[in-house]
Amino acid sequence: MGVGVCRLKIHIPGSRSLKDKRSVVKSLISRLQKQFNLSVAEVDDHELWQMATIAMACVSNHNDRVDEVISAAIGLIERDFPTIEVIEKEIETY
Repeated sequence: MGVGVCRLKIHIPGSRSLKDKRSVVKSLISRLQKQFNLSVAEVDDHELWQMATIAMACVSNHNDRVDEVISAAIGLIERDFPTIEVIEKEIETY
């Protein structure tokens, strides 16, 4: 069994308010949950307008699949969300 946890610190330069940020983050979380069946949540930087910290978790019966899913999720963010800049990535697998 494999478990993977990924923490991403993201920058949302176009955000001008917490409402703008929430809209972008909610859209991102929803897309990741639907497309990859990941557990996803905003875990830090709640009070900042242009920064967010997102955590994703994946469980599979193979470690290779966990790495594949997390890498694909990060790729989707970088490709399909041009308004988001990934500043920091931290990935742990067990």
